[in-house]
Amino acid sequence: MKKIILALSFCMLVLVGCGSSEKEATTSFKPYNTGDEIELTSVVGTKATLIREQNGFKLKGSDKIVMFDIFGTYCPPCQKEAPHLMDYQLKNSDDFMIIGLIHFEKVSDKDIIENFSKKYNAYYFITNSDSNPRLIEQILSDIDYKRALQLPFKVVLKNGVYQVLTDTLGMSQTNKFYLGEITTNVISKDISRIRSAN
Repeated sequence: MKKIILALSFCMLVLVGCGSSEKEATTSFKPYNTGDEIELTSVVGTKATLIREQNGFKLKGSDKIVMFDIFGTYCPPCQKEAPHLMDYQLKNSDDFMIIGLIHFEKVSDKDIIENFSKKYNAYYFITNSDSNPRLIEQILSDIDYKRALQLPFKVVLKNGVYQVLTDTLGMSQTNKFYLGEITTNVISKDISRIRSAN
């Protein structure tokens, strides 16, 4: 009898804790409104402004395709793909921009420059802002992503609309994200298709 009471008590504790934390997570997120401007500053001090569209984001004053790369400097796949992303960014800078969003870590801009950008030749736009969690939460909400976030995680937008991307995990024909390390060959094919679509 004692075991049953203890088991029921434990279950109640777990259920109350889960409900409470889920409520806190839900109520703390404040969605962006259409037309909101989000000014981002990179770790080297350059600026970019995003405009909130109906269901996505675009660069203010630009029609560039935007890739958000949600990553951590400590993450081995993020480190491995960084020089390839930089190379792709350089070759496609006329109509494409990568915005790296630091997530799941507290690190200074100086540390990012010294221990990530210089070490892995990652000189694309990386922001380490306090607004990153809200922006990331909005991205995940926009694409209705329900699973635990793993890094690296990327989405691509054209004209403020999330684009369908190659699903390297073979789970969906309407996939709107890359999960894990992605080759520039996959990215290049998707961006070429996105460019040519109306």
